[in-house]
Amino acid sequence: MIEERFDAIVVGAGMAGNAAALTMAKRGLKVLQIERGEYPGSKNVQGAILYADMLEKLVPNFREDAPLERHLVEQRFWIMDERAHTGLHYRSDDFNEEKPNRYTIIRAQFDRWFSSKVREAGAIVLCETTVKELVKDAYGKVIGVLTDREGGQVHADVVVLAEGVNGLLGTRAELRDRPTPDNVALAVKEMHFLPRETIEARFNLKGDEGVVIEAAGTISRGMTGMGFIYANKESVSLGIGCLVADFQKTGETPYDLLERFKKHPSVAPLIEGSEVKEYAGHLIPEGGYNAIPKLFGDGWVVVGDAAQLNNAMHREGSNLAMTSGRLAGEAIFQIKSRKDPMTAANLALYKKMIDDSFVIKDLKKYKDMPGLLHIQSQNFFLTYPQLVSKALQNFVRVDGTPKAEKEKLTLKSFVAARSWTGLFGDAIRFARAWR
Repeated sequence: MIEERFDAIVVGAGMAGNAAALTMAKRGLKVLQIERGEYPGSKNVQGAILYADMLEKLVPNFREDAPLERHLVEQRFWIMDERAHTGLHYRSDDFNEEKPNRYTIIRAQFDRWFSSKVREAGAIVLCETTVKELVKDAYGKVIGVLTDREGGQVHADVVVLAEGVNGLLGTRAELRDRPTPDNVALAVKEMHFLPRETIEARFNLKGDEGVVIEAAGTISRGMTGMGFIYANKESVSLGIGCLVADFQKTGETPYDLLERFKKHPSVAPLIEGSEVKEYAGHLIPEGGYNAIPKLFGDGWVVVGDAAQLNNAMHREGSNLAMTSGRLAGEAIFQIKSRKDPMTAANLALYKKMIDDSFVIKDLKKYKDMPGLLHIQSQNFFLTYPQLVSKALQNFVRVDGTPKAEKEKLTLKSFVAARSWTGLFGDAIRFARAWR
């Protein structure tokens, strides 16, 4: 194993880990990044959304060679029942700009590219290596890691934990608690391959334009969860995820949810005739602000999914991951520049920097929403989608029934399902959680 001492060791080569390693390596720090996969991204087959603003802060000219799929010009949100969807969508030609704001990507390709930038900056990236535990001194300060390689102990001034939501290093070292089932979602995803022209015709796209569809409703069978569809160049990323606690409670399986989602009348035509080449499961942090663990300590910081930094309401994760990794790297560089030790008191700078960023401000805004949606999942993901669908079908169906009578029937159905008290209570609770 490597005998030299490093300024920093980064565990993990996802969005957050690459951002942290790149930030420090570009500033001249001696960085070792350890990844258990065959190569960075080898365990990430799913599609994802990339937020340009956050990546530009790390790689300003990334558009020149990054493996981007499509730039997003349209966002759709569907509220679904068994046979229909109620849609809200926004599309603008403004997004066909010189430097688009969002892109679809395939993580296996993108993470590998991102890691190449880390290497170019001077960091050592060690793959196919598992970190078994953190190494501490007699006073409990983290001073390195123990890997599964021969002579596998490596020392550093600080360790950046970017091991993902289900990483065990931090929990084994008692730096943070293991995430509870109601704070983690299990998503299952497939890649459906189609000719490029077929995708563009079905999604009303041209050139490198892209669209994202996010869906909620009866597709999650009353559990807290969502489905998604991303249009890539020659594939469609499709998946659905729900809280692990809900899977445990209901006995539903992720695979069955995905199969029903694919067969929905609104979804099936989009992927008809496709070839499925990849299938994977992935854990996603969903606890929000109230689930964020301690972010720093003597000789360590935690970033990205491992820190529960995911905005479930806006389905944003990669931007929070990259930002937290970058800020951790900047904080470590500042401490190192002052020749100060990597104590908890000094690494608190990372906490201050992330508290001042959009990351914590956005998560704090929605801090009560995860709990509300979990407690009221039957209403928000089953009852209301069904009521909305029936109301809109009643509105558009012309059958000779007077409009006033239609409106009374619609109102009566809402009151019968939830009561006046329930309707007003749900509205007030949702508004309070949203603000």
